[in-house]
Amino acid sequence: MYIEGNDKDHWAYLIEKRCFDLVCSALGLLVLSPIFLIIMVAIKFEDPKGYIFFSQMRVGKNGNVFKMYKFRSMKVDAEKELVKLKDKNEVKGAMFKMKNDPRVTTVGKFLRRTSLDELPQLVNVLIGDMSLVGPRPPLPNEVLKYSSREKKRLRVKPGCSGLWQVSGRNELSFDEMIELDFKYITQRSFGLDLMIVLKTIVQMIRPRGAY
Repeated sequence: MYIEGNDKDHWAYLIEKRCFDLVCSALGLLVLSPIFLIIMVAIKFEDPKGYIFFSQMRVGKNGNVFKMYKFRSMKVDAEKELVKLKDKNEVKGAMFKMKNDPRVTTVGKFLRRTSLDELPQLVNVLIGDMSLVGPRPPLPNEVLKYSSREKKRLRVKPGCSGLWQVSGRNELSFDEMIELDFKYITQRSFGLDLMIVLKTIVQMIRPRGAY
């Protein structure tokens, strides 16, 4: 699906961004492999029969659908239970967010608070589905509820982190998230990307607004 109004990016910036993504994702997977192992053991210890990784279809640049990877932070049947929790949604708009979501496991609460559950997305960055920095990739059913303006978020490659994640994250409303995404899309540069990556690392060490 092509999103009308797709902007003409500067090739120099796109090349810098992709090189940065490749180097950082490859190094990240290598350096963080011990942490990956610890998380995998912790997830299996809490639920020996459950799977370690969670994959979900997300919508990327120009509406292209891809499989996004995370460490499992919820019960195995979490998506089936979502139907029962729809009226508990704490944000307006297309997303579902619930601060004390009963589907989240004990290990999952820690992973979500520190954003460690997002680490497997480095694989998505390495293969080119995502970037380190960009708007968060929405679910297909969320995109169906998007207005024509909100669909403009899909003009760029989605990211593991972005301006809204380092500006309050889940404490922000859906509309505030959208506005920050638009701000990033219009102002993005290698310097801005680097700033967001550094702020993301700080936020992982000192989490705020994550659940």
